[in-house]
Amino acid sequence: MLSLIGVGIWRLYIGAGEKLTKSGIGGDMDGRGEKVEESTDFYENILGFVPVRRPVSFKFDGSWLFGHGIGIHLLQSEDPESFPKKTVINPKDNHISFQCESMNMVEKKLTEMGINYVRQRVEAGGIYVDQLFFHDPDGFMIEICNCDDLPIIPLAGEMIRSCSRINMRMIQQQKIHVRVQP
Repeated sequence: MLSLIGVGIWRLYIGAGEKLTKSGIGGDMDGRGEKVEESTDFYENILGFVPVRRPVSFKFDGSWLFGHGIGIHLLQSEDPESFPKKTVINPKDNHISFQCESMNMVEKKLTEMGINYVRQRVEAGGIYVDQLFFHDPDGFMIEICNCDDLPIIPLAGEMIRSCSRINMRMIQQQKIHVRVQP
């Protein structure tokens, strides 16, 4: 199991086509796949998610997992053949991103598990970020990065210092203090 820092900011809807939308911290990822058991093992053993109980009233196959501040809902597709098979790893495809503490450990784990990946390095303002891109068993793209030092700059408003867990807590506490002040 890898040590990841999940920010939990994406909800992935899969239906007629792919659409990645921002959901807010504590969101969940909902994927309609064809390999529920294989995908459950992948998210549990590769990314460290924990399977959790689903409502017993659900009369369809699926799996719920939780970890790193987000939930993942894997649902058995009614028509698995309609899913496009993704074999090429394209870092420009829609994807969910997680931070990690050790890129070398992630790369070693992916190699040991026989999972194909693409390594990339980007530079922004003198800060270098390493990225690993790979697919889950259903073809959904995942990025693992060491992007903690990369400042997150909203399109409007003040700058967020970085996306680390510690800085997110500090920012949230500052917002609470701002609200309390007259």
